Amino acid sequence: MSRLSANPVYNALLRTTCVATMLSGGHAPNALPQTARAYVNCRIFPGEEPEDVRKTLERVAADSKVSVTLVPQLGADGKPVSTVTVPPSALLPEVVKAMEKTLDSTYPGVPLVATMSAGASDGKFTRTDGIPTFGIACMFFELGDNRAHGKDERIGTQDFYDGVNFTYKLIRTLSATN
Repeated sequence: MSRLSANPVYNALLRTTCVATMLSGGHAPNALPQTARAYVNCRIFPGEEPEDVRKTLERVAADSKVSVTLVPQLGADGKPVSTVTVPPSALLPEVVKAMEKTLDSTYPGVPLVATMSAGASDGKFTRTDGIPTFGIACMFFELGDNRAHGKDERIGTQDFYDGVNFTYKLIRTLSATN
């Protein structure tokens, strides 16, 4: 576990992670700020309680003047989903079989490896309604060239088209099994 935790990508797949994404404070460039605000984005591991994460952030801040508030996110039914425990999706045998078949026909010899994604957190809206939710990684990238959410986010043209083709084949395979 400690070996995997040393790698930021694997670390994010093993546990809840939080990072300050926006910071603001003060009212003038030549005055000490009287207030400060930080938006902290947490990727909460499936099955963990958001309230426990909030309490942990307050404990880590170790300052009674610091308060941590959950920003409500509403699901399709209008109920907040940021305050509920989001269950993991079980791997459905029919989805796994379709993935294996599509992968083998497209990239023979490449193994299917199920992992949790640290992104694409919209799945919490469907999973809290009992809908198993999966993402597929169907594009290849240069090793060490992860530009997700950066100013220079990009993907190779051929990689994009290969990913579209893979997704199309997977959807056809899934639709043939139902």
